[in-house]
Formats: sequence, structure tokens, C-alpha cells
Amino acid sequence: MSLTMPEEILLLLLDDETGKPVGLPGPAGDLALAGAILMELALAGRIDTDLDRLVLVQKRPTGDALLDGVLAQLAAGDVAMAAERTSRWWIQDIAKSAPALRAQVLERLVDAGVLRRIEDRFLWVFPERRYPKATGRAETAEVRRRLRGVLLEDEIPDPRDALLIGLARATGLVPLVLSEEEQAQAAARVEQVAGLEELSRSLSAATRDVYAALLRQGAMH
Repeated sequence: MSLTMPEEILLLLLDDETGKPVGLPGPAGDLALAGAILMELALAGRIDTDLDRLVLVQKRPTGDALLDGVLAQLAAGDVAMAAERTSRWWIQDIAKSAPALRAQVLERLVDAGVLRRIEDRFLWVFPERRYPKATGRAETAEVRRRLRGVLLEDEIPDPRDALLIGLARATGLVPLVLSEEEQAQAAARVEQVAGLEELSRSLSAATRDVYAALLRQGAMH
């Protein structure tokens, strides 16, 4: 099964064994999901972007319900005319809808048989939903294996893998792929791969700026 970037980001954000979200600082997961959706729209030829501008190129739906919902949001915002709505602005705005977008992606992965949905009770009272990987499905491990191969074994990255690595770097997700020792070993390689694709340099940089600004705001409160 071929997965989209938002789906692969969500698989990285789930603990393989428990199916629960991994603990991340602040808005990292929400921003990573927003960035992944915009990258998919760019790859589909619907938007063009640099660090400061996000331009709607084509309003025609992609056929992917998740992407088309965000595409309609961009079209309603009249991106071409709204000069003040930068790439950073849109990443932050889309991230506000991350809980609903995340639920949509998770249910799609359940429908595809990649994940299982388990309804639990936390402290025997509070409802809790988990999404462990389905038995016999390799997609969750495959995402991590591919990225590790690029970073640790110098495999030639597919453009999508380079984009994922750039997004992971921008939002602090690299520790979900590499151990602390491996991160030190592969630091230069992460930077190299993250800079390979122009789209990664623009959207990942914008995502990183938003993430840093939100973390600073959190530290001030």
C-alpha cells in the first residue's frame, strides 16, 4: 500500500506497541501534520511555496478527501490575493485543525487495515482510543526503516523521504527515528538530506520558524 506523507507522519507519531501517541513537546505533531499536508498539495501541483509565499496554483480537487478539505480552505482564503498570509501563517492555521485532521488520517489507516482501533478505559473511567499496528502489516516499521537507511547507510533518498526528513528535523521528530547516539553520528547527514529538495527548504523552514516561535511563547507564559 502506498502511503501519503500525512499518513507516514502519523505512523511515526504512534508508539508501535501501544498505539498511543508518543510524547512530544508542544505543537510538534500538529505542525508536522500541517506541513505534510501542504507538501502533498505541492507535490500534486495544487500549490507553490517559498519561505514567505504560498500561492494557490490549481483549485481542482485531488480526489483525496483530506487534501481536498485543506485545498478548499486555501481556496476560500483567496491565497493569491492575501499577501499577508505567508507559508508560516497557513502552517499555523492548518495546525489548529490538527485534532480533526489526525482523526481523519487515523480512521483512513484503520479502514486500510494498517492500524487497529481499540477502545479502552483510562483509570477504568475515562474513554481512551488507541491505534496499534495491525498484525502482519509492515507499514509502520517500513517508514522508520527507510528513513534510517537514508540517514545511517547513506542510501540515496527518494524525494518524499527527503521531504519527510526535512519535516522531522523542523519539528523535532528525528528522535522518533534515531537514537541519541545515532543522532550525533548522523547530524551532518540530516542537514544534507533536509536541504536536498527546494520544497523541503521552503516549507520545512517555515514550519521550523512557526515551531520555534510557539515554543518561545510557551516559555514566556
